[in-house]
Amino acid sequence: MKQAILKSPDIEYPESDGKPMAETPIHRDNLIGLVHAFNRHFTGNPRVYVGANMFLYYEKGNPHAVCSPDVFVALGVSARDRDVFKTWEDGKAPDVVIELTSKSTKTEDTVTKKVLYAAMGVREYYLFDPHGEYLRPRLTGFRLEGGGYVEMGRRGSRLRSEMLGLELGVVGNWLRLFEPSTGEKLLIPSEEAEARAAAEAKARQEADGRRQEAEARAAAEAKARQEADGRRQEAEARQAAEAEARRLAQDLNSLREALKKRSQPGHP
Repeated sequence: MKQAILKSPDIEYPESDGKPMAETPIHRDNLIGLVHAFNRHFTGNPRVYVGANMFLYYEKGNPHAVCSPDVFVALGVSARDRDVFKTWEDGKAPDVVIELTSKSTKTEDTVTKKVLYAAMGVREYYLFDPHGEYLRPRLTGFRLEGGGYVEMGRRGSRLRSEMLGLELGVVGNWLRLFEPSTGEKLLIPSEEAEARAAAEAKARQEADGRRQEAEARAAAEAKARQEADGRRQEAEARQAAEAEARRLAQDLNSLREALKKRSQPGHP
């Protein structure tokens, strides 16, 4: 009698736990701003994946081996869309993780996740406390060295990410990304919309300027044509008057000659 072959069921890796994306509006807005800035910065690079508030599975076959970083960047990984991130499918863990922390997640962010991310091989780990509830300063960064995290030094008020080639700094309640060479901020959605509106307004202003210039040039050309027509008509009138004067002079001379002949003796 043949023994039945039992097929193990496929392991499911859930996409969500039903929890909200962020604790507060400022946490949410920071998350959206960071993802937008990262995506714009790495536009055109198909080997950089930017993830946010999604499940990251780090042990094949174990759906309980999961965490959910607020924002992470994986270099050298396909930028394709995905519902969850599995380290064994892409061959690595993220290179950079950013947690938007708070007093309620302090232990998880500073202990549990810090140990986990180091074990996974996350090269840089950043904590940002938007409301300043416990972190002083509100932005802290760690770099993986010898299997553990070492706190980063600061360049003024900013942290330099060797993995991203960017600087991170705090502006108000925002965690912002900066281009080190220029010091310029990477734009967040509201700023990009403002910049686009300003560019469109400038383009309209320049178009209006070109239109007004073209209209002024057309008016000047029309005036020049009108003046040329006036000069032509004046010249033609002058020529006609001169021709009439010559004709009258000739007629007068002819009349004088006729009178002169008639006054001569013997003229009938």
